Amino acid sequence: MTSNLPSLLVPDTALSVAGLTAYIQALLEQDHQLQQVWVTGEVSSATRYRSGLFFTLQDPNAEAAINCVIWNSQINRLATVPVAGEQLIILGRVQIHPQRGNYQLIVWQVLPAGEGLRALRYRQLRKRLEVEGLFDPDRKRPLPIYPHTIAVVTSPQAAAWGDIKRTLKRRSPGLKVLFSPALVQGEQAPQSIVQAIQRVIRDGRAQVLILSRGGGATEDMVCFNDERVVRVIASCPIPVVAGIGHQRDESLADLVADVCAHTPTAAAEQTVPLLTDLYAEHQDRLLQLRQVMADQLENAATQLERLRDRLRRLRLDRQVRQELQAITWQRQQLIQITHHQVQRAMQHCDLLRQKLMTLDPAAVLRRGYAVARQADGAVLRSIDQVTVGQTLSLQLGQGQVEVKITDILDQDALSSELTSDSNKF
Repeated sequence: MTSNLPSLLVPDTALSVAGLTAYIQALLEQDHQLQQVWVTGEVSSATRYRSGLFFTLQDPNAEAAINCVIWNSQINRLATVPVAGEQLIILGRVQIHPQRGNYQLIVWQVLPAGEGLRALRYRQLRKRLEVEGLFDPDRKRPLPIYPHTIAVVTSPQAAAWGDIKRTLKRRSPGLKVLFSPALVQGEQAPQSIVQAIQRVIRDGRAQVLILSRGGGATEDMVCFNDERVVRVIASCPIPVVAGIGHQRDESLADLVADVCAHTPTAAAEQTVPLLTDLYAEHQDRLLQLRQVMADQLENAATQLERLRDRLRRLRLDRQVRQELQAITWQRQQLIQITHHQVQRAMQHCDLLRQKLMTLDPAAVLRRGYAVARQADGAVLRSIDQVTVGQTLSLQLGQGQVEVKITDILDQDALSSELTSDSNKF
């Protein structure tokens, strides 16, 4: 039976990996068109090493990329230095790297070819979100000091998830970790990250959320610059810690997060305290408290001993003399106060006695005055109360006499008589 499959040529001998690589290298590097070629594309990542500048040039439309290198001896001759996000025209030659089995472009010259579309969109979105205040430091929330439940959003296959689990278990073994899986690379990654964060929000148990993935090429990190991801982080009711990529990487998710740790391990370390550190701090506080108590007791003992020494140095007879002196002084004060009070009382009594003597009726009578009383003992005060022939009793300074009224003189006659009597004197 005749087969429709093409016939396969079976080589007589098998090539080694080095032999195959050398064959491919000879084909590519001896091709005149590849020995000096112009290539246009967008720089997705660039890293400076000791030997030179290594970067990736990609074609956004075709999703193809090529590694490029500029040796240090050639960098100063460039028209422009490659920066991530720029659209460039590269002049160089293709070189095979036998040890890794891949090819790269050795760059001689770099010319600007306009701004990369992805970098332009990134800057426009960043500026708009920045104007809205999503990156303001004032809206950053502090992390809870002692969280008991933490949510992690990352890919279950990512190494970042393993790093986070190991770090959390080492730092706080009793911590509860809620895992919300998500895609962290590709076109569907932004929506997957949004859904994963929303699951954590609906659950409501977590006190802090870690959004993480490991390092990689810049084109692998574009999902963390998606506006949907940035806004769901900004609206998350609990603090968000971003542990994305490496130290040199910075995404919009890093800028909007409450804490940016750059790596998954650093994110886990900043989220929970180390249990041994807490124990050490507790021990330090106990030592400080014990030291304070010991200092207080030592000060009290020193004060007590000082008082005992003073008491021993102060003799009993001296104490008695001091008390007697105090009592004598108080006795003198009491005598003086009492003497002054008695003098004031005697002076007051003399004054009252003089007033009584002035008001005493007997004293008035002794000066020559008399009190006339009727038969019933009533004091006679007016001539209208007597009649001629009525008997009255006169009380003198010494003794009492009875008189009989023979005549009653009116006021005018009495005044004339008194006047004549006074002339006789």
